[in-house]
Amino acid sequence: MNNSYLAELKGVHKRYGKVAALDGLDLQVAGGELLALLGPNGAGKTTAISIMLGLQRPDTGSAHLFGESPLLCASRRQAGVMMQEVYLSPELRVQEHIDLVASYYPNPMSAEEAMERTQTTSLAKRAYGKLSGGQKRQAQFAIAICGRPKLLFLDEPTVGLDVQARETMWAMLRQIVSDGSSILLTTHYLEEAEALADRVAVLAKGRLIASGTVNQIRAVVARKRITCRTTLPLQQIEAWPEVERVTQHQDHLQIVANEAEDVVRRLLAMDETLHDLEVHRAGLAEAFTELTKEAA
Repeated sequence: MNNSYLAELKGVHKRYGKVAALDGLDLQVAGGELLALLGPNGAGKTTAISIMLGLQRPDTGSAHLFGESPLLCASRRQAGVMMQEVYLSPELRVQEHIDLVASYYPNPMSAEEAMERTQTTSLAKRAYGKLSGGQKRQAQFAIAICGRPKLLFLDEPTVGLDVQARETMWAMLRQIVSDGSSILLTTHYLEEAEALADRVAVLAKGRLIASGTVNQIRAVVARKRITCRTTLPLQQIEAWPEVERVTQHQDHLQIVANEAEDVVRRLLAMDETLHDLEVHRAGLAEAFTELTKEAA
């Protein structure tokens, strides 16, 4: 175990019958970072988190949490958790749930502070079972942070949240990292990873297929998006060898091209009336699609 890592999987294999959930996975979470763990359904993201937390055991390989076995209470007391599938007693009120979980930690927040920071104070006296799906996720987030964890595990935390609640959570996550803690986040919202992550790790079929900053992951894709208004017919542009696809949105064309500069020069040469020209580099979504398609 490298002591600079808060959590680490080393050569981890995990099978469920004939299905290999993890296939020799190496994964680390460093201090002070938000690591976004991405991958298609069944890539092994939740299994990886479960093994880091000691909720499951690897078939082979090793898992460490704060340099120790994740089965030790001393390790777990430094972590906060919000998993995808959560069962909490429906009869208990939100504040009672927070008080209960806070009691496991050596220096927790009060329930009032946890709810204030996550903007869930209005839910304090509500029975958990009476909450909507989005409100339950908000309550689970308050529970996850109440122990002032050095490492926070969040498995699809913003599923079911409205735009305002998601933005509140994003702001809180940025603050947690700014305060010196680390976060391991899985998400299907690629714009979420793009907005928050210091580093991205992409899994496919239980293997790590890419790791780096958002810009480094983007760089694996040479394609760029060109948006413009032109008198040239869509079918003509679509036939150019550098062009991958062309779509029309109202009076604008959106062109995805491997050699964007060549396409722009040709557009300018062939259409003197060309205007509203914009060129965008590939986003994380395009890079993710490219990487997972290659892995498949």
